[in-house]
Amino acid sequence: MKLESIDPKTAHQWVRSGKAVLIDVREPDEWIKEHVPEAHLVPLSGFNPDDFPRDHEKIAVFHCRSGGRTEAAAPQILQTGFRKVYQLEGGIQAWRDAGLKVNENAKAPISIMRQVQIAAGSLVLIGLALAVFVNPWFAAISAFVGAGLTQAGLTGNCAMASLLKHMPWNRVISGQHAVADPALI
Repeated sequence: MKLESIDPKTAHQWVRSGKAVLIDVREPDEWIKEHVPEAHLVPLSGFNPDDFPRDHEKIAVFHCRSGGRTEAAAPQILQTGFRKVYQLEGGIQAWRDAGLKVNENAKAPISIMRQVQIAAGSLVLIGLALAVFVNPWFAAISAFVGAGLTQAGLTGNCAMASLLKHMPWNRVISGQHAVADPALI
């Protein structure tokens, strides 16, 4: 199943006129960093097509950062019960490139998943460097990180992301500043 795409300018006109609703499927940490003011946050991590109202007179336009996640979730999105469903062509990046308003928070930390990638990559490199220059047993650090990433991929639960979410610089993410829009649920 494939979602039909709509360009940002047309989507903006539809949302402004009340003809459509814009739904952001990114995660709360991404939403805090930047979001379209008119968009409702409904993260894919907790997405359930049955949670949407059967608002047949509205058109739903779903978006993520660049379109990949929205396209991958098309089978779920197409079951939401809206009269018509579209994918915002190019996601929030295209919205910004079209000169449309995006609320940005320069103080928000980078996304949790990018933090995980930085931390995991750094730990692997440090473990390998220590194994080469100090003691081969330090390779266990890299093996431990690799096992953790494998477990995260298999289960969908990342221990490092859970830990990073509670770090002081991420307090705004784990607080109540970004929640799914109750009007849509």
